[in-house]
Amino acid sequence: MSTDGPSAATQTTKGLPKMLIATILLSVGLAAVAQLALKAGMNNVNEEIAPATFGLNGAGLRAIAGEPFVWAGLVLFGVSALVWLLVLSQTALSFAYPFAALTYVLILLFDHFVLDEPVPGLRWAGVAFIAFGIFLISRTPHS
Repeated sequence: MSTDGPSAATQTTKGLPKMLIATILLSVGLAAVAQLALKAGMNNVNEEIAPATFGLNGAGLRAIAGEPFVWAGLVLFGVSALVWLLVLSQTALSFAYPFAALTYVLILLFDHFVLDEPVPGLRWAGVAFIAFGIFLISRTPHS
């Protein structure tokens, strides 16, 4: 029996490599910031879009195409996707994908603490369930 350290199987079940979790969180954080940028951009062009029908006319499409926050959000989504590809190369999709739900948590926190939006108690409860579920998943083997 070797005394060089824990076996690969033991390493897989005993907590997660910090770099993998950091990479997952980077991808999720970028996706959340991308959503916020897209929302800010669409708030800026809201007058150009027909809100009653959700219709886009030429002026609305031009306004969206010229909105820097929309472009920033799309670029951030692209970067997030590239980081996500790295994550997928390192772990099972069934392990990694539930972490994407952290965007719900981040957006709710941003809405409440930065934008001062009211957040109903039932929404807080739902986010608590999401966070607890992600915690449980993080305790499972990841390869």
